[in-house]
Amino acid sequence: MTPHQHANDLLAFVDQSPSPWHAVETIEQRLSNQGFQCLHEDNSWQLDAGGRYYVIRDGSSIVSFVCGTQPLAEQGFKIIGAHTDSPGLRVKPNIPVAMDGMLRLAVEIYGGPILATFTDRDLSLAGRVAYQSDQGTVQSGLLHIQRPLLRLPNLAIHMNRSVNEDGLKLQKQFELPLLMTRITQDQLPGAYFLNLLQETLSIDAGRILSWDLNVFDTQPGSFWGAENEFVADSQLDNLASCHAALSALLDEAVLTSGNTLVCAFFDHEEIGSDSHKGAGGSFLSDVLMRISFSLGLSQQQDLPRALAQSFMISADMAHAYQPNFPNAYDPDHKVFVNQGPVIKINANQRYSTESISCAHFASWCQAAGVAFQKYSHRCDLPCGSTIGPILSARLGIRTVDVGNPLWAMHSIRESAGVYDHFNITKVMKTFFAT
Repeated sequence: MTPHQHANDLLAFVDQSPSPWHAVETIEQRLSNQGFQCLHEDNSWQLDAGGRYYVIRDGSSIVSFVCGTQPLAEQGFKIIGAHTDSPGLRVKPNIPVAMDGMLRLAVEIYGGPILATFTDRDLSLAGRVAYQSDQGTVQSGLLHIQRPLLRLPNLAIHMNRSVNEDGLKLQKQFELPLLMTRITQDQLPGAYFLNLLQETLSIDAGRILSWDLNVFDTQPGSFWGAENEFVADSQLDNLASCHAALSALLDEAVLTSGNTLVCAFFDHEEIGSDSHKGAGGSFLSDVLMRISFSLGLSQQQDLPRALAQSFMISADMAHAYQPNFPNAYDPDHKVFVNQGPVIKINANQRYSTESISCAHFASWCQAAGVAFQKYSHRCDLPCGSTIGPILSARLGIRTVDVGNPLWAMHSIRESAGVYDHFNITKVMKTFFAT
């Protein structure tokens, strides 16, 4: 597969995944196509050496793994972690209301998006809807309205004369509701919205109980640049890392390497990971424990030995240098698009990297024939974090934080490099197969 073919598959992956629930569904389809078996946490597990498995928690976090044929206590786990969620807007729980003849949808900010980028875009809804089944139990289904449904129109410059000097500032409570449709006095806003869900899901409106609905941009991903060397799409942070890790895991040479391999993709990273399905919860530790027990390892001696031999790559996107804003970067630690994956380093452990884990990742880059870069944030700006420090502390596993350079992180339309995505996948394959 060429770099552009791989990037095209990335764009298809992202466009099929407008919410964390859809991302997990897309991942599950690809795993199933490669012979992975679905496990459930409330069942007993019978695992076989060489077996391929995955388990989903609450629809939007997934751990997939291959049970190796090498002794786990001596070899440990090879893990790549990433996250399925992206910052944006989520629909509030109460039915939308009409104001001045317009049906507006109230939204809440999820994580830290660049709000101005949501204006004047072709927006729609995707996510999970919970409803009561015919038997009276609570069920859920996925909603994906692919056509443009919503919009957040900008205020005309004639009414906001200083917007180009002061920047667009949106009052979060009153100026973020999304415009949906004109509505007459005879129409009830709640009935209109529930009927829309009913038509899309084929579920009676009276059975709908609640929802987790994500606002997404309907514009598909694209290549750009003089030589199509860049990609643009929503949610590249961090679905690009999920796609790279999954692609590496599904490589045939990796699958037959004999190593015990794990891909762990979590929801809720953008809001701190502190949930039952986030990286701060028990999901990954539960899965690793059940793998080890199913393969006959003892809890007292063998599992700690396996964890001590394990290594994890925490994959999340990195801040690419944007030459229009040179003062935003440490001048000695700029990283550039299409010049290789980035090792992210922070002395205060906002990233999990330390010298040994850094050296390991650098050696895998060299073995794959891939150049790498090192990033450190400006000292006078707050540094973001990842799932890396959380999981490394919880599991006691040596970890490195890496990612590909990204422009406009947390915009509704981010940009990254075609060759970077191809190269980080090569490095991940090398890590898994070594």
